[in-house]
Amino acid sequence: MAGSIKELSKEEYLLKGHGACAGCSLAISLRLLFKALGNKIVMVVPACCTSVIPGPYPYTSLAVPVQNMLFEATGATASGVVAAFHRRGIKDVTVVGWAGDGGTVDIGIQALSGAAERGTDFIYICYDNEAYGNTGMQRSGATPYGAWTTTTPTGKKERKKDTPFIMAAHRIPYIATACSSYPIDFINKLRKAKEIEGTKYIHILAPCPTGWRYDTSKTVEIGRLAVQTGMWVLFEIENGKFKFNPPSNRLIDKAKRRPVKEYLTLQGRFRNLTEDDIERIQKWVDEDWERYCKLASNQYV
Repeated sequence: MAGSIKELSKEEYLLKGHGACAGCSLAISLRLLFKALGNKIVMVVPACCTSVIPGPYPYTSLAVPVQNMLFEATGATASGVVAAFHRRGIKDVTVVGWAGDGGTVDIGIQALSGAAERGTDFIYICYDNEAYGNTGMQRSGATPYGAWTTTTPTGKKERKKDTPFIMAAHRIPYIATACSSYPIDFINKLRKAKEIEGTKYIHILAPCPTGWRYDTSKTVEIGRLAVQTGMWVLFEIENGKFKFNPPSNRLIDKAKRRPVKEYLTLQGRFRNLTEDDIERIQKWVDEDWERYCKLASNQYV
């Protein structure tokens, strides 16, 4: 496990000239993925921002094998790659499904669920920018309440899907949340997942300056605020056992959490929220934390 950034390899497998937007946390997350797992991986990527970042064919900025696939087929394609490696006796390559929230919590959830039900031995990572970013920021099932998108111009009226707990219902051996603003936590979770047999699911918050409407220099700050306010909780569910990860484990005391308003008001996508809306979101966050604390106390989901 990594203890600091200085311990990581200097090798880069996300090469110069990629097409990510300025301030894109997805690009940060990709770099961290490769720092954690190296290049002995095969990525399965559906239609999403990561389909654009590598650059136009026949060139690519990803120095690992990538299988670009239909929007709904990440779990199914990864299952096929895993089966092919098994048939050929290849055991030293990690298969990684890498999809956005649209391709995970909405369009791709059936293939992901099927792979989990079969116990496919791969790591599935949902990078969650809370909208369909590649096609212009339309609302997804992961878009939070009150957020502006092009299809919810006055703010989404429904709450965000709780996909990590949907995956927990599949009783897979490992589920985790992460955020690129806490790189060592993400790297250690990736390395742990690599050593576990079966389906592993990691859900990483991916702040998006283009869609969330904040200055590109604020990406790391926005991610940290999401965690510090309790809007995004860092945890693991390993063999059904729930535990908080730092710094979320220090926020069990409600008084130590920053008000959600600090996170919301930095983003233009929440510009239509009223004070009542903010109070409602704060109430939901506090209620979620009560549930998480009970899970941590009882340990098992």
